[in-house]
Amino acid sequence: MKHKAIDKIQELHNFGEFGGVNPSISDSSTYTFLSAKTMFDTFEGNTEGCYLYSRHSSPSNLYLGEALAALEGTETANVTASGMGAITAVILQLCNSADHIISSRTIYGGTYAFMKNFLRKFNINTSFVDITKIELVEKAITADTKMIFCESISNPLLEVADIKALSGLAKKYNIPLVVDNTFSPLSIAPGKLGAEIVIHSLTKFINGTSDSVAGAVCGTKEFCLSLKDVHDGAGMLLGSTLDSLRASFILKNMRTLHIRMKKHSENALYLAKKFEKDGLRVVYPGLKSHPGYHTMKKQMVSEYGYGGIMTVDVGSLENANKLMELMQKKNLGYLAVSLGFYKTLFSAPGTSTSSEISLEEQKTMGLSDGLIRFSIGLDNDIKRTYKLMKECMQSLNILDLKVASRVRSMV
Repeated sequence: MKHKAIDKIQELHNFGEFGGVNPSISDSSTYTFLSAKTMFDTFEGNTEGCYLYSRHSSPSNLYLGEALAALEGTETANVTASGMGAITAVILQLCNSADHIISSRTIYGGTYAFMKNFLRKFNINTSFVDITKIELVEKAITADTKMIFCESISNPLLEVADIKALSGLAKKYNIPLVVDNTFSPLSIAPGKLGAEIVIHSLTKFINGTSDSVAGAVCGTKEFCLSLKDVHDGAGMLLGSTLDSLRASFILKNMRTLHIRMKKHSENALYLAKKFEKDGLRVVYPGLKSHPGYHTMKKQMVSEYGYGGIMTVDVGSLENANKLMELMQKKNLGYLAVSLGFYKTLFSAPGTSTSSEISLEEQKTMGLSDGLIRFSIGLDNDIKRTYKLMKECMQSLNILDLKVASRVRSMV
């Protein structure tokens, strides 16, 4: 697939107030009006270029939104104070009491908990299905279904959604397809593949420096304006407002996103191939052994690779914890949640980012105790990194041939 998103981003020129190469940061919570009528018109959504209150919008947030719309090829984008702020606003804007959602069975733990537990308060029910099986998705559709939700590449099992096929199904039943593209910015362009709404946790790859928490909703002008409506907009009324200073940080970091994603993907593919050859169970969309490899190939923007996330199963939680602690001690990365940092981050998702999912459900979906999720960093010498990681595994007998064989048989 061809999608020259980065060209669109680089073509955006927002001069600073005094001619600066970076746009000025809007350091105000509220904005003045020269006439009372203009204030009234702005409240009613009938003006352009006027700012009311930073919870509604600000110049800094609009600059970032413009870049995100260019990234995903959508008409516009809203930014929020977190990825969950974006997800919850979209769901509550689309769904009312007694409505129904279809979601991928493997998604970020926070999203899962919101759908499974919190939405029950509003009598909104969710069916969690294997999103890679279109027939199961269609079977789950009811007259009350108001959205289909998935992640381009799922967290943490890295299942690859066939967005074009899901889009065709969604359009058949006139249901919006909402795609969380946090794991694969630039590599996958859900909007171009037919998704109606694209969500991001900007905290991750898009920002890339693990110093800001933010989210985004990319979609049509009509939908994004509805989120900001002062009367019934979920984005406006729930108050998930991104700080202008943080928006300016993220906008600057987006300028290097294309370079970073190429390196993340290059490094992850190298390690995935090496550890699979060593006998470990590795899940990575760039491996031919991955069930979604061909789906990924047909919908990806090839120059950005298969992404920076991979999982390795080391057989047990005890092995996983020992290995992560040792790799951190050897300065190979950090035992930490999140992803997209310049250093490698690793965690056992069953006891961290997916801990909201019950142990029984984790087992059903294939989330084993020994699974480690790696967000591979921007290491300059990935061969050296592999050598050191392998030494850590060997010192803990994880890469002993008998152990590796046993790990493979657990699949």
